[in-house]
Amino acid sequence: MDLVEVLPQRLHMLRFPIGQAYLWRDGEALTLIDSGHVGAAAAIEEAVRSLGLSPERLARIVLTHCHRDHVGAAEELAGRWGAQVLAHRLEAPVIRGELPVPEPVLLDWELPLYAHGLTVPPAPPTRVDREVEDGEVLPFGGGAVVVHAPGHTPGSIGIHLPRHGVLFAGDCIAGVDRVMLGVFNVDRAGAQASFRRLAGLSPSVACFGHGDPLTEAAAATLRTAADLP
Repeated sequence: MDLVEVLPQRLHMLRFPIGQAYLWRDGEALTLIDSGHVGAAAAIEEAVRSLGLSPERLARIVLTHCHRDHVGAAEELAGRWGAQVLAHRLEAPVIRGELPVPEPVLLDWELPLYAHGLTVPPAPPTRVDREVEDGEVLPFGGGAVVVHAPGHTPGSIGIHLPRHGVLFAGDCIAGVDRVMLGVFNVDRAGAQASFRRLAGLSPSVACFGHGDPLTEAAAATLRTAADLP
């Protein structure tokens, strides 16, 4: 796993072989956006300690959606450090293992990528302590706004930190080689509408589940990719 600084003293990306998570810091209080694959907990804890911080200060894990490369380590981390796990109301039953993961409608070129993604071990049933809705404000980052962004999965969310100009887009948007609509969507038209909604927030920093964050000209790049005026 690679640890990449995005914003000094504030935001780091945790990059795994497939996918990534983000660590947000309010002083010594920590929030994890997604959790990587099952088995990643030890590497995440080591990364936190390498920053001079304690995993005991992990207050919450916000899951952008139910896929295995985003949920895998959440149960272990939350169980070990007492962090609260948050996800959208529509995603929570899937994360808990009460409903199956929704199947995407794959384009032909997505088929080999999807097969590769399935090499990540399935996530275990994971508790969700708080089910969130569109527009809720969470107590980190000066007020983190939940943005329901369905399409990739029905309960996918983005997290917007207006005070800092930061957007966590989950897998609705990807930044691999270029900024584009994320892959493996259950509802491609819905995902495109969510892309446009997230781009309309005009962040100065955009963080994706796959691909490098945008830290320069993020708002213009997102709007162009989403085909917004």
